[in-house]
Amino acid sequence: MSSGRKTMTVFITVLLGLVLVILGLWSAWPLWAWPTTAALLAVTALVINRMLTREPEEFPRELTLDPDVAAPPVQRQEQRVTRVALPSAVADYDFSFSATVRWILVEAGQDAPLINPGGLAVDAVLRRARAVTAEQPPTRSALLQHQLDAALGIMRPDPTDRVLAMAQDVSLVLPEPDRERLTRLSAVRKDEDLWEHERNYERNKRAYLGEDVLKDTGSAVVWWLSKNDDQVEGAVDRIGLLASLSAAANNDAIAPTFQHLVAPPADHMFAPAGGGPESAYDPGYKAEDAEAVGTGEQSQPSGPESTVDPLMEWIGFGPDDMDLALFAERLAQIAQLHGKTAAADKIRKRFEPPEPDDGTNDVTDNDTEGPEQEE
Repeated sequence: MSSGRKTMTVFITVLLGLVLVILGLWSAWPLWAWPTTAALLAVTALVINRMLTREPEEFPRELTLDPDVAAPPVQRQEQRVTRVALPSAVADYDFSFSATVRWILVEAGQDAPLINPGGLAVDAVLRRARAVTAEQPPTRSALLQHQLDAALGIMRPDPTDRVLAMAQDVSLVLPEPDRERLTRLSAVRKDEDLWEHERNYERNKRAYLGEDVLKDTGSAVVWWLSKNDDQVEGAVDRIGLLASLSAAANNDAIAPTFQHLVAPPADHMFAPAGGGPESAYDPGYKAEDAEAVGTGEQSQPSGPESTVDPLMEWIGFGPDDMDLALFAERLAQIAQLHGKTAAADKIRKRFEPPEPDDGTNDVTDNDTEGPEQEE
């Protein structure tokens, strides 16, 4: 018995007892009526308690409102898709996509058409995956797989708003032949970039030397001093060499100001080592020798023999060498190409082979002696 029912039973019993006591005292009941009244009051309390006590129901009320309905059949709401080609940012290089697609049906109206939820879910997932892969290069398939796993891991509605779809167990790979092609292309591209940088470096270096350092003799001297600022005398000694370099770099003749520091006149190219001015290419040549040549202080060679013969001897040709005439002709051609026509003529004249004897005199002598012998 609960406390609420007990309180209500006691309250009603006491109230009823007070009414009976007042009624008995007012009516002056005999003594035997009081025990009967007490027994009646106890029976009344039991009846009231029985009335307030509710019998337990056999089934809960919420289970008896509607009749029993058969449970709907369990519908599978996932599907595995494998090896679906998805485009990348490079044409003809497609990813291979695999995943497990899961979906949830969305409630629709009574007049909504029937659908294939699996097809709608797979199409929605592939659309989302294609939008991600189409903007990524094919060389990042491993990283892109994790990005797709996160992008497709959220339930989102399909374009018809009939299902919510997502994907899990995502796999994204690039076919091995395409991977090898990309590796080779990457190696070639790196080599090409390196070659292009080296070519630009060489081009810039040539431009720096030709347009800045060797622009003229003064620029060349200043450049050499900037590299060797503690060798001023060395710079003075190399003015002739730097003038030659700057003239050659600009396809121009040496400035008259520096010609006496560069080389003697071309006629002394073959001057012997012991006499006359030395060549500018000889280590012992000095500018003072060139000045002496201009003033006539040193002896001049007397003829072709005194200038060419020592050169031939120095090279190693003897007077009876069979290749001497051929080498002299080539030497004359070189002098001719450099515009030294006079020197070429002297070389040819010096080593011109003698004219062969045709035997005319011998025949005349024989004819003359014949008659005498007959006499």
